[in-house]
Amino acid sequence: MRIGLIGAGRIGTFHATTLSRHREVGGSLIVTDADTARAQELADRLGATAAPSVDEIFTWGVDAVVITAATSAHAELIGRAARSGLPVFCEKPIALDLPGTLAALAEVDAAGTVLQLGFQRRFDSGYTAAREAVRSGQLGRLHTIRAMTSDQSPPPAGYLPLSGGLYRDCLVHDFDMIRWVTGREVVDVYATGSDAGPAMFREAHDIDTAAAVLTLDDGTLATVTATRLNGAGYDVRMELSGELDQIGVGLDDRTPIASTEPAGPPAADKPWTGFLERFGPAYEAELAAFVDLVRGERTNPCDGREALHALRIAEACELSRHERRPVRLAEIPGGRD
Repeated sequence: MRIGLIGAGRIGTFHATTLSRHREVGGSLIVTDADTARAQELADRLGATAAPSVDEIFTWGVDAVVITAATSAHAELIGRAARSGLPVFCEKPIALDLPGTLAALAEVDAAGTVLQLGFQRRFDSGYTAAREAVRSGQLGRLHTIRAMTSDQSPPPAGYLPLSGGLYRDCLVHDFDMIRWVTGREVVDVYATGSDAGPAMFREAHDIDTAAAVLTLDDGTLATVTATRLNGAGYDVRMELSGELDQIGVGLDDRTPIASTEPAGPPAADKPWTGFLERFGPAYEAELAAFVDLVRGERTNPCDGREALHALRIAEACELSRHERRPVRLAEIPGGRD
């Protein structure tokens, strides 16, 4: 299978490495990047082919496209692939706003092509087990969810104005997991945030720490928090509490938290440092699923509409933070008909 990968940055390099090892792709991978030297170096290292520009990806006869370029280019590239009749895997988000997201999805729908979004936590063993526990009734009636994503250190200052903000860039994964694990929809949110950390967050009109309370359509309450400044390590967890039992995702010997109890577990010797390390196997699994999807061997594990619903929750949180009020999801365009 001939796959064209657009974007040879950090996540693009990781995905290219994964695809180059896949038995169905191997030496048929084509990579391109705005930095042609970077694309050539990556291709040489992986035994792949470097394309001089994005144009060649669409003229050299590829079977599918993987988009790991800058976020600002995602929607246009998705549309171009759709018009070319090509299946697409795209790292989240589709776009940084709802109009751009809806326009790209309309192109995919009109072309009748396939779009898989990169919500890698759907392939993590812990979240998968949590979904099975909730759906099987093991927890009884679910009443409380606590989800969190904490980065060990902030991204570069130049990234912040391009990221879409903490809710869209970071917490969107937690919003997707709440829907995916429970099978329920969020009906309203109340969110707040703080920019009391480094000045670069204020300069980018972003926040470094956020919290939100979400109400699901069955009355389950979820609290969701995030920060860019968790010096202990990269910490991603979810706790689900029901009338019969409660479980946690992300608790292992690398979770960066220490107990103050005398008999509590010790601090991690080697805490997680970042998302590629923590979710490496999940990233590999989602690309394997995409190859199977292109081959017609499985259904789409995360189509564009699923990504849209997570983005709508993030949009509601931004509106809630700015207007300091609860926001119903019905206020946000793009909901289910």
